[in-house]
Amino acid sequence: MAVLPRFRKGERRPVHGRSRSKVLRHRVLRSFLHLIAFIFLLLVVIGNVSNRAVLRQTWFLKIDLSDIIPLSVPNAVLINSIARSIGLHDFYQVGLWNFCEGYNNEGITYCSNPRTLYWFNPVQIILSELLAGASIALPSDITDALDLARAASHWMFGLFLTSTVLTFILIFLSPLAVSSRPPQTISPDPATNRLHPPHRRRTFIFFRALPFTVITFLTAFFTIVAVVIATVMFIIFRNVFTNGAYELNIHAELGTRMLAFMWIAAAFNLLAFIVELGSCCAACCRGRKARKQLKNHPEDSATARTATGAATPEMHEKRSPHSRSPIATTEDNR
Repeated sequence: MAVLPRFRKGERRPVHGRSRSKVLRHRVLRSFLHLIAFIFLLLVVIGNVSNRAVLRQTWFLKIDLSDIIPLSVPNAVLINSIARSIGLHDFYQVGLWNFCEGYNNEGITYCSNPRTLYWFNPVQIILSELLAGASIALPSDITDALDLARAASHWMFGLFLTSTVLTFILIFLSPLAVSSRPPQTISPDPATNRLHPPHRRRTFIFFRALPFTVITFLTAFFTIVAVVIATVMFIIFRNVFTNGAYELNIHAELGTRMLAFMWIAAAFNLLAFIVELGSCCAACCRGRKARKQLKNHPEDSATARTATGAATPEMHEKRSPHSRSPIATTEDNR
């Protein structure tokens, strides 16, 4: 009868594959990273859509025209709100879908309807609101900035929506890339592999690990590109309006809350890709030593079965209560 191995107190028994708690931690980690990224991407997408508590404070760019110096109003510096005297609002702020406008002492008074592939055109907005006979000298560089903003805004809009949708899907599907029996948990003992068979390495890599790695990479890539486009584009807008050479007394500032939301979402999606890439590399490269030992020593299979207590046909015969002893068989033959 085979003797089972004994373990001392405090000595952990060998476990092949992954424990349930470890599998659960890996799956929760992936879903958690994508969940955090999705929350912040959602705040970016719905920011500045309406005049509500959080939404009205989340914007890409805010232009303050309350102290603008018009060409047609004499002694404009003495007026409390110069913008109101020529028909303009004190400030304009931009989101992904629309813009909002308002006065400093009243807050937001109007938000435009959300529009797909929206791009911010401050010249058109300002000229449409000017009173008859009023005029202002807008920076000449604004035309070049508008040409850049039109193309960049379309790309930014599409990339933000795509990354948001992909991130939401990965919250529920990314745990499927975690296996309780990944290829790297293979054992050099053939008998152990029969009791705890790992997944086939090629099947697991090409149909589970690699596809999720590619999708996670695309999600992180789209998010980072959208964030970079938004940051660069609105920095250019701010610099054009605040250029001291024109002395228009226009103030512009970037939305720090929007920038923080964007970069946090990009960081979490990037971290999720790094985790997924590491898992894919481990499934591809780890376990080579055990596979090599199995390939070089196939004759150890029978020995391993006996050492691990695997029952042989002779042992089954001896353990069977209905089996007859060799002495009894000899006597019957006589």
